[in-house]
Amino acid sequence: MKYTIKPFEELDLIDDFLANAVADDAEVGEDFCRTLVQALLQQEVGKINVSVQRVIQGNTPEQRGIRLDIEIVEEDENIHGVYKKNIFNIEPQKRKDINLIKHNRFYQAKIDSRNLKSGDKDFIALPNLFVITITNYDPFGYDYMLYTIHNICEEVPQLKYEDGLRFLYFNTKGIKGGSEAIKNLLNYIQNSKEENVTDEATKKLHNCVSKVKVLPEVREEYMMWEEKLFYERLDGKAEGRTEEQLRIIKEKLNKGKTLEEIADNLEISLDEVKEILQRIQDEVFE
Repeated sequence: MKYTIKPFEELDLIDDFLANAVADDAEVGEDFCRTLVQALLQQEVGKINVSVQRVIQGNTPEQRGIRLDIEIVEEDENIHGVYKKNIFNIEPQKRKDINLIKHNRFYQAKIDSRNLKSGDKDFIALPNLFVITITNYDPFGYDYMLYTIHNICEEVPQLKYEDGLRFLYFNTKGIKGGSEAIKNLLNYIQNSKEENVTDEATKKLHNCVSKVKVLPEVREEYMMWEEKLFYERLDGKAEGRTEEQLRIIKEKLNKGKTLEEIADNLEISLDEVKEILQRIQDEVFE
């Protein structure tokens, strides 16, 4: 049974494979990442180093690690030499079956934990961290195109609690807040076609995307990734994803939802919903 996935030609930047492939490209990756960060945050970015699909292991084999989609480190220089000024962790996220808030809390902790060396006594060396999640759905339900989350003091709201941490959730379907530039950018990320190039930022991004999409090795890598993803889903090895999907499927069925509605909610194919249910039924009768 074939799992239905987007054809290569129809990939957009909201699809993590394409975003990762462009960010990792030796020719355009750095320009793409700088343009993307500057457009998302509406601020200038200096010298950067880019890492794609970086794995941070757990402290012990029993503890969970993480895999960062796109990590961008902005460097600066002072009398002590070059140091990490800002870290931008960017993740296109189409999955609805995870707790994004705690997911990002865990990722933030793992990223911070490796950015101080043993013996560092001054925590001022800890870089600012921007955890940037781009979704094609509204994670909070208020119709904003951008939600900016940071720590505050409840008793003294005007107190500036500058710990250098920001969580930013960009919603490509949002209609409130943001700006015309953010709206144009999110529209292009959702549908990365030439007709959605509307300003200088989206023009630069589209040039990068176009150069990478014609590379035969990227197409070949996508075919291999598609096959790997298919078998991971069937085997239930994608970080416990199948088990969580099964829980949601059972919950939705108990509420009278159709299989088509469940597939749409999970953003998986109808065939895959049926495959998960069939596997469970087979196990019952073994």
